[in-house]
Amino acid sequence: QLQLVESGGGLVQPGGSLRLSCAASGFTLDSYAIGWFRQAPGKEREGVSCISRSDSITSADSVKGRFTISRDNAMNTVYLQMNSLKPEDTAVYYCAARFISVSFVQSTCGFTRYDYWGQGTQVTVSS
Repeated sequence: QLQLVESGGGLVQPGGSLRLSCAASGFTLDSYAIGWFRQAPGKEREGVSCISRSDSITSADSVKGRFTISRDNAMNTVYLQMNSLKPEDTAVYYCAARFISVSFVQSTCGFTRYDYWGQGTQVTVSS
């Protein structure tokens, strides 16, 4: 069974940090682009950051310089390091995987057409 499981969310004060993890089971992440998304109450889901099969990174302007995505293929896990958190970062964070064939291994990633999704982890930034 193909599964993604997020962890690492929680309550943090403004200016604090969290590291989210996205662990895959049933498949290996090295053939996939991985994206992190978030959805705040009353808002549409938005792409936060993604890492391509060739490890190129695309990030939303709102998180550039604060959030860093990385992957550890040996652990079959992708991380989202979030620093300098702001109240507006409060949301449920999801990771998702999109299969990338070898023909497109050098392509950059985006925030559409993801195949598998995790269940989400809550991040709350509040004093």
